[in-house]
Amino acid sequence: MTEPEKEQLLLEKIRRDPKEFGVLFDLYYNRIFGYALRRTLNYDLSKDITAETFLKAFLKIKDFKWKGISVSSWLYKISTNEINYYYRKKKYSAVSLDSLLENDAFDLIKKESLEEESDKIEKELKDHNDFILIQKKLEMMPEKYQEVIALKYFEEKSILEISEILGKKDGTIKSLISRGIQKLRDSV
Repeated sequence: MTEPEKEQLLLEKIRRDPKEFGVLFDLYYNRIFGYALRRTLNYDLSKDITAETFLKAFLKIKDFKWKGISVSSWLYKISTNEINYYYRKKKYSAVSLDSLLENDAFDLIKKESLEEESDKIEKELKDHNDFILIQKKLEMMPEKYQEVIALKYFEEKSILEISEILGKKDGTIKSLISRGIQKLRDSV
């Protein structure tokens, strides 16, 4: 059975018994939450966005029509809209490394030898700082670039999937990614 066939079967089950939505929730919660966290860098806000995403999906699942767009893409689209809503309404706050560590958003420390642990922490801190720098540069860019770059590089979505999520043509997505990357390079 192919993935689209499995999704169609799951949708039919959910329409018959709304309790089956839990299966969909379990399948996609971590991915949607991770996407929101990478876009906002705020653990609590990401939880809220993910909750809103699944609430809206639950309320609209009976209206979802299978048109070759996967349920996954539909959920990412809802999540993208929720993230954009929060950015437009300025309902987010700056995040610090301390708050990320308190919320276990990033697991930086593993018990190994002191040297290995120190090296690993330094590398992860550098990677984290690079990620924060890129994230800050992304925040200054227009939303259209933020969306495509986050979906392509943080969520590892294909051009086709991004096209489905954002409702734009493949060529437009490729162009936005290319221009967005160039703008990032120019700003760093």
